[in-house]
Order: sequence, then structure tokens, then C-alpha cells
Amino acid sequence: MPAVKPSGSLPGGAEVVQAVATTTRTTAPAPSAGPALGLKYSILRREGDNMAEVPTDTVFHAGDRIQFSVQTNTPGYLYIISQGSSGTWKPMFPSPDVENGDNRVEGLRGVVMPPGSRIVFDEQTGVEKVFIVLSRQPEPDLEKMIYSLQGKPQPAAAPAPRNAPKQLLVASIDDGVVGRLRNAYARDLVIEKVDSAPTAGEKKEYAVYVVNPSGSSDSRVVADLHLVHQ
Repeated sequence: MPAVKPSGSLPGGAEVVQAVATTTRTTAPAPSAGPALGLKYSILRREGDNMAEVPTDTVFHAGDRIQFSVQTNTPGYLYIISQGSSGTWKPMFPSPDVENGDNRVEGLRGVVMPPGSRIVFDEQTGVEKVFIVLSRQPEPDLEKMIYSLQGKPQPAAAPAPRNAPKQLLVASIDDGVVGRLRNAYARDLVIEKVDSAPTAGEKKEYAVYVVNPSGSSDSRVVADLHLVHQ
């Protein structure tokens, strides 16, 4: 409430008062959201003895050997599944060949898939699909996401033995499940395709950046990678 002080008198003994504003310093509350969650993916094709980045919409041919790289901007938990000719989705990452199946990734460190090998295209043409999920919080398997999307509680699991190896994804996943994941987590994502001209001495960058700008502790990022071969 403003303070008042006398500032003169009027006939009849009345006084004139002037409001004096008091100053109160306030500090804005710290934002509850954290930094944005994001990832970058790119495709690497064997060219001679080296693996080089190529545009993500490249059409591949029989005999091409490729890998793809996924890099996150912050520590998190990464899940990668792929769809083959059978139409079902199979897990690629976590992988027993990488960190004993641990899928926690550090920020700004790339994960190259498939680990220690390459995808080799044969004479059969088509589209190979890869679906990537990055979350801040650990997801023991994609089933946990499925139950949460369906609004059902996850079945109680028996406690794991101490020092037991991390359980990897083993079940196949149908298109409907991937569609629900995509619809639930793809909203409000910012996607930018980079095709940058190299500066002197630098390689050309081909990559896709996907960012969830919300900064919430339960935010997730999803990305679709299509590998077309003819």
C-alpha cells in the first residue's frame, strides 16, 4: 500500500496529502522446464574405404553398404526399432554389442547403427523403416510406453536379481503400436533438414535435427528414417 505524507494545508484545517509509492523488488520465479530435448540423425554410405554422410533422401541400390548415426543433445535413453519385409518391428538398440545392452546415451556422442556392422542392400527393392525414440527418463522397454498410451497400468514384474544383466527388447511390435507412439509424441516437434555447403577444409553435412522444445522432464522425441532402395 502506498505511504502518504502531508504536503500542505487548506482553509478549515484540512490537509493535502500526496501518495508516495513504495518500491518492492520482485524476482521472477525460475522456469520449471529444462533445456529442449533433441537429436540429430544422418546416413553414412561406404565410399571406397570410408563411410561418408549422404542426403537422407538418397535412393540406394543393390550392393550399397550403409550405417546411420544418432546423436543426442543431452543425456537420455535411446530406443531404435526397424521394420523389415515381414512388416513387424524389431529392436536394434539397446544392443548387447553396445555397453552390454545399456541404452543410456551421453549428450553429443553419436551412436552408429548397426553396431560393428553395416546394412547391405540386396536385389530386393523396397523401403526399410527405422523408428527412433529418445526420452529423458528410462523406459525399461517399449511395452511401458504402450501401456501408458493405452491408459492401462503396466503389469507388475518380479524384482530383478542384483547385478542382473539389463533385459533387452525381444518382442516384435506391430504397425499400430508404432503409429500410436508417433501420434502421441510427434506433436509440437521441430524438424529441420540440413544440407549445408562446406567451408574450406570441412565436409558437407547432411542431417536431420528433431527437437522437442517443451523442456519438460517427461518429454520425448521421435523420428522416422526411411531407407529407399531400388
